[in-house]
Amino acid sequence: MKGTPMPDESPIEVLLLDIGGVLLTNGWDRHARARAAETFGLDREEMDERHNLTFDTYEEGKLSLEEYLRRVVFHRRRAFSAEQFKRFMFEQTKPHGDAIDFFSALGGRGVRIGAVSNEGRELTMYRIETFGLRRFMQFIIASCFVHFRKPDEDIYRLALDVAQVAPDRAAYVDDRAMYVEVAAGMGIRGICHTSLDATRRALAGLGLEA
Repeated sequence: MKGTPMPDESPIEVLLLDIGGVLLTNGWDRHARARAAETFGLDREEMDERHNLTFDTYEEGKLSLEEYLRRVVFHRRRAFSAEQFKRFMFEQTKPHGDAIDFFSALGGRGVRIGAVSNEGRELTMYRIETFGLRRFMQFIIASCFVHFRKPDEDIYRLALDVAQVAPDRAAYVDDRAMYVEVAAGMGIRGICHTSLDATRRALAGLGLEA
């Protein structure tokens, strides 16, 4: 049930969550790319360099996954197909402990829940569908849908507009400290996610308990 907020604080009406690092493992981070390089016999340094030059464009929805892979992996002939590589990419996503169950229960207690995520379209859609994120989320603001990405303040501003909520009535959970700091600078109450137990305690301090 909801706890009681501190006397000088407004009650939290909307909880904004990062997806990768909070609900799920990161979609396509350096660890996943290292596993891909080893599995498919790729030059990891070359792959990372090409990834860094173009991944922001993919996350902003300005490239398809096919186009991203053409630039990063399939700029030369390979012994494996793009479909095999994409399947491997999708399989890297795992649930982040019991986070989905916890936040789903929290959403059933009256707080509205939405996502603010940096991710490419195909990975985003796979993750939403596979892990049933729409079951407990009222909206999902992903960089690939809105064409800008964290730490751009506009993505947080858009989330507040979609939720129709004032910043001081929203809280934001992310495992990246800078993203939390940007949100906090806009008046959103931020929690840097280091573990589910720590986040649970921090949310209880804001009056949100499952």
